[in-house]
Amino acid sequence: MSRDVQPAPSPSPSIRINKFFTEHGICSRREADHRVEAGRVTINGVVATLGDRVSRADVIACDGATIPWGQAFIYIKYHKPVGVTTTSESHVPRNIIAEIGHSERIFPIGRLDKDSSGLILLTNDGNIVNEILRVEFGHEREYVVDVDRPFDEAFLTNMAAGVVILGSKTRPCRMERVRPNRFRIILTEGRNRQIRRMCQALGYRVTALHRVRIMHIGITGLGPGSWKELSSEERAELLRAVGRVPG
Repeated sequence: MSRDVQPAPSPSPSIRINKFFTEHGICSRREADHRVEAGRVTINGVVATLGDRVSRADVIACDGATIPWGQAFIYIKYHKPVGVTTTSESHVPRNIIAEIGHSERIFPIGRLDKDSSGLILLTNDGNIVNEILRVEFGHEREYVVDVDRPFDEAFLTNMAAGVVILGSKTRPCRMERVRPNRFRIILTEGRNRQIRRMCQALGYRVTALHRVRIMHIGITGLGPGSWKELSSEERAELLRAVGRVPG
């Protein structure tokens, strides 16, 4: 009598030890290599060496403390076109999650108005969201803005000093004229429709708003509607900026 033979389960995929550290939001690959070279990392109780590969069957520790396997962290940047809504609600037409179509469950860090365009970050790392958005950390966001008519130096001065919106004055910001009716602005806070409200309070209407930078991460080379994972350098600097990398 014949019987069905079940195939042996395939082994879990392996990754380099330094990638394990970055995917778990612990440190950059370079910092992970430094820890390995210093003999601080073990795999199943054996001191790791550069280039070692690990899978979920392995026990990884650093300085004697075991690092549990968890969900790998994803950090991507997206060039949001006008018309895309920054929401995770699937019933909303042209919601940002559907537009990107990533295989993992990700969510946006902060917002960018439907009628605005430019850079937005998305992740599955819930802890990093507040670390980026909290006002007291002062992380910069840079925008290029068009208004409905030419502005004078008083407009630049007043915007830079802060404008009362939503019942309180905005934090001081950096302003630079680009054209008679276009300026560059760098904020360290992100209130609801802040730039539009600031301009409106001074008698101007925003006709175009485009975010070009969040912290050290820029939009150059990323076409409208496209996205990509942060480079190893961008990712390492992001982790460093929120205090996850020593020094």
